[in-house]
This record gives sequence, C-alpha cells and structure tokens, in this order.
Amino acid sequence: MYPEITRRSPNFAATPAHERLGVCFHHSALAFDATLALMLRPESQVSYHALIAPDGTRCTLVADEHIAWHAGASEFLGRTRCNDFLLGLAFAGDTYAAPLTTAQITSALDWLAPRWARHGWTPARMTDHRQVAPGRKDDLNPVEWERLQAAIVGQLGGG
Repeated sequence: MYPEITRRSPNFAATPAHERLGVCFHHSALAFDATLALMLRPESQVSYHALIAPDGTRCTLVADEHIAWHAGASEFLGRTRCNDFLLGLAFAGDTYAAPLTTAQITSALDWLAPRWARHGWTPARMTDHRQVAPGRKDDLNPVEWERLQAAIVGQLGGG
C-alpha cells in the first residue's frame, strides 16, 4: 500500500539472533531524510529496523533477524537490553510537535500484520521508548502512543 525502500544501516549486530518478542516504537525527532542520513553513518551507532515517513513510506534499515541499536539502556517484560528482543520501529518526526499521520499509523499496521501472525504477538508485546527507558527517553508522546495502541488493538486484536 505504501512505498517501501531499503537502506542498510551499518549499525546492528548480526549475532546473537534477534528474538523478535515484540516491538518498541520510537519517534526520530528528525525528518525522514535526516533520520536516514544519521542511521547510515557508522559513527552514529544508532539504527531502527524500520522508519516510517509522514506519507507512510517505509524504509527498512536493519533486517528483523539482526539486532538494531535503538533502545539503549532499557527494560521491558522483566528483561534488560530491549534491543535483543524488541524490533525497533520509528516514526519520522517529533510526536510532541506534530501528531502521527494517518498514513504513518496505517503503514505501521501494514508492517506489523505479518509479524503479528508469525510471532504470535499481543498488545502486551508492544511498547514505546518512553516506557522502556523512563526518565531517559520521552518518545512517543503519550497521546500518540494511546492512538497507536488503539489502532493496533482495533486492527490486529487484543490477543
């Protein structure tokens, strides 16, 4: 439904294999092109599995089976090192400055759907950076997280 591009970031770990237990959502704070440029620079030491532009365009940066460097010091489901088990999906922009677009939410649902079925995910396996790194990170805006969470439950189910 939305254009998909691939730009492989050098900022990932190929081993151990990613566990794919859920998703950590982010906002990039930067525009789509600026975020891609940052993710492609080795010295940035940061990446997402995928980034979604305001028009819904998705860019894959790191393969699902690899560990993207998106969550940093983090904890979720009683575990630390969320990068090892949560895929990182980011929305270009700052959700405090502008809400997620309908296209961004729809594109995220399109990205989630095959993984949801394949991995047996539930809404309890979805989180955002603010929740896994409280006091250190503030993305997503809580209002936007609630919108996204409602869309996920509405489209993919409450599991």
